[in-house]
Amino acid sequence: MKLNVLQKTLAASLVASVLTANHSLAEEETKLWSGSVEFGFVDTSGNTEETTTKSRAEIFRETEQWKYTFLFNSSASQTDGDNTAEKYFLANRLSYKYADQDYVYGYHSYDDDRFSGFDYITTFSMGYGRTILDNETMKWDAEVGPGYRSSKVDDESNGEDSEEIVLRMFTNYKWEFSENATFSQGFDVEAGEDNTISNSRTALEVKVIGEVAIVLSYTVKYKEEVPADTKHADTETTVAVSYSF
Repeated sequence: MKLNVLQKTLAASLVASVLTANHSLAEEETKLWSGSVEFGFVDTSGNTEETTTKSRAEIFRETEQWKYTFLFNSSASQTDGDNTAEKYFLANRLSYKYADQDYVYGYHSYDDDRFSGFDYITTFSMGYGRTILDNETMKWDAEVGPGYRSSKVDDESNGEDSEEIVLRMFTNYKWEFSENATFSQGFDVEAGEDNTISNSRTALEVKVIGEVAIVLSYTVKYKEEVPADTKHADTETTVAVSYSF
């Protein structure tokens, strides 16, 4: 009698374990979306009233061969009630992995910096990518391909609009050097006959609780040719709170 009860209990436990494992596996297979959202805020008062906000979202949808990436950046500053900075950046990237380390990609970006002398800069590119390094703690991707860039200066600038063929090069390195800390370095450059534009972002992310982390980042954007009375390089140092999902 006791043996039958024990057998039934073990059988029920085995069935429950299998169902739980299958449910967990199904959840992993159906979780196609992942990413992170960051937000930073600085408020300074006293002789000068200054407020700065910074937000960033990076979202991925990935299958065995396809990967879609959506990136959004924005920042704004006010000093004594006047806008002194306002920037928006949007990028979409779709890649198809045709070998273990090789893929092709399509890329589009839209850059709107209200105080740069440009009304907008938009780029389309497609080309070849390769995963140079991919292990438990490190990943390193690189891309290269031709593209087309359209740059429009704002009405108050003395510059000229530009449309040109560019060569786009991109690399991104990520190192999870501990369970709670990740270092990343991204760099891309769009080289054309009229202008060369480069972007660099260095970031350190430290998890504080669950999926919430503190992110310290340093960003440099450089334009070789700019309208009159505007600077070639913009830099940003940001401390933000991040949530991953």
